[in-house]
Amino acid sequence: MNRRKFLQTSAATGILTSLPFRALAAEHRIERIGLQLYTVRNAMKSDVEGTIARVAKVGYKEVEFAGYFDHSPRDIRALLEKDGLTAPSCHVGYDVVENKWPETLEAAHIVGHKYVVCPWIEEKQRHEPDGYKRAAELFNKAGEASAKAGIQFAYHNHNFEFAPEPAIGNKLPYDFLLENTDPKLVKMEMDLCWISVGGQDPLTYFKRYPGRFPLVHVKDIKKLPKLEPGGPAASLELEAHELTDVGSGAIDWKRIFAHSSEAGIRHYFVEQDESADPFESIRKSYEYLSALRF
Repeated sequence: MNRRKFLQTSAATGILTSLPFRALAAEHRIERIGLQLYTVRNAMKSDVEGTIARVAKVGYKEVEFAGYFDHSPRDIRALLEKDGLTAPSCHVGYDVVENKWPETLEAAHIVGHKYVVCPWIEEKQRHEPDGYKRAAELFNKAGEASAKAGIQFAYHNHNFEFAPEPAIGNKLPYDFLLENTDPKLVKMEMDLCWISVGGQDPLTYFKRYPGRFPLVHVKDIKKLPKLEPGGPAASLELEAHELTDVGSGAIDWKRIFAHSSEAGIRHYFVEQDESADPFESIRKSYEYLSALRF
């Protein structure tokens, strides 16, 4: 190497090594932003076709169902294809997992779901001595059946899973479910707002259970409650005005999504439980996430 080339190479190397690590790493963005249709449930009740079309017009590429509103799986599939959408997942009740699992998996195949998610365990069961044990056993069983059908079972949290539960020796129910379900059969759809409201850091769980969280709910809150160390999680009954559009609240999305690969996140679903104008809210959330780089 001649002197001139050596100096050019050395100068370039010096510039590169002086840059922050993040400047050297490629920035990432969410390729296909999704919406949990519970956000626009009132519109879905009266006009499923029109609502799905409006969601697609905003720019969303994926949706997650919480009921088909008296439409057949084939009708739902046709509506999605018409608007260029896919529905990687859906939510179904605990009772459906318990009593109507084969027909649920059949419907999932027709619509095109890759995941079926249980979002709730009834309060009465949660406080029974074997309540969470029964839930874990059911989830493993459902996960085994769905795996044979080529579909992944998952569980979605709220914030009650982060309050110590006397029925399981004051263990956090979320920890109990993660430890007592097969990681291949039972994945988690982490609601990133509810876990934060419950006083826990998503990154702690990403590190402890890498790859366990292929789905997330992206929901924001104006201010996170202050919790006593080791105390109960905040009340589930949040006022509607406490939730806000994604990017306008207290949650640091860039920090969380920088660890998406570790978590195993494949699908990001915006959700707003209550909003005065759901369509305006989903537009603002979409615009924020579209511009986000991490």
